[in-house]
Amino acid sequence: MIKRCYYEVLNVPKDASDEDIKKGYRRLAMQYHPDRNPGDKKAEEKFKEAAEAYEVLRDREKRSIYDRYGFEGLKGAGLNGFSGFDDIFANFTDIFEDAFGFGRTKARTRSRAQNGADLRYDLTISFLDSAQGVACDLEIAKSRKCETCDGTGANPDTPPVSCRRCNGKGQVSQSTGFFTLTTTCSACGGQGIVITDLCRSCQGKGKVMYSKNLNIKVPPGVNTGSRLRIRGEGEEGLFGGENGDLYVFITVEPHEFFERRQDDLYCQVPVSFIQATLGAKIEVPTLNGTERINIPQGTQGGKTFVLKGKGFPRLQGYGRGDHLIEIRVVTPTNINKKQEELLREFARIGGEPH
Repeated sequence: MIKRCYYEVLNVPKDASDEDIKKGYRRLAMQYHPDRNPGDKKAEEKFKEAAEAYEVLRDREKRSIYDRYGFEGLKGAGLNGFSGFDDIFANFTDIFEDAFGFGRTKARTRSRAQNGADLRYDLTISFLDSAQGVACDLEIAKSRKCETCDGTGANPDTPPVSCRRCNGKGQVSQSTGFFTLTTTCSACGGQGIVITDLCRSCQGKGKVMYSKNLNIKVPPGVNTGSRLRIRGEGEEGLFGGENGDLYVFITVEPHEFFERRQDDLYCQVPVSFIQATLGAKIEVPTLNGTERINIPQGTQGGKTFVLKGKGFPRLQGYGRGDHLIEIRVVTPTNINKKQEELLREFARIGGEPH
């Protein structure tokens, strides 16, 4: 097959931009790709021809030599226009990955970038703080990029070297017929570089530990099991990776008098049988001081009074729960003789046996 001018193959002018050259190759690659033309030898040759033209014209050095001296110039410089059938698929992959915004160069950057790990902090707060909210100072043990090696993990006097197995690509390819299998290089872990002398400050980890103080605000209404997310306060990312997040897990201490029931506040208030019988006004503790409530005459033990909107703030909505007050009638256990006589008289008048 007689070689045609590379510009003619891609149907672009000699002053075509890199983008025009890429577009020309992409159009032909899609048209003549073997998967679209199974068993078509002519299409296969067209596909090879387009790949060879693109491989030369996309490389500035090869293109410059070709523009001045043609095919013979490439041979004389020891630069073959086409480096093998296996590379057709590598070029084809580059073109289509670039078209969708994730070319091999970007993939390499992603494989080297390391996002920081998330961190967990367990925080215990009081019952009243859970209802009212509180600001807390936290001391977080975390890691950051080693300043000695700038996060590379290598001794600054002995920089990393390009991986010999993958030639710094971070990937290795094996081809069988029309199929190419690309895998992460096991020698360098996909980073494309190998560290031969570890940094003494971080022992090759690229990170060092330190403590950071944070002041966070715990919103009112949290409960045991609530989780706060502090973005970017986890481990520091490396090589352009994002920082992890800090997750603060809340535990609320129990209260000696109050109890939480979902967003409602519950308590039991003791009253004497005289107060329950005759009625009374009593002071009841709430989340915000005390409040006076009216106990009507004849109130029975177990009666519940409701203070609307006096419970916990609702984290997942508006408003607050209620304050539920259950009356517990207390029977006296130690009465004097006069009190006993009056009670017996009370029972006699009421016709109660005693």
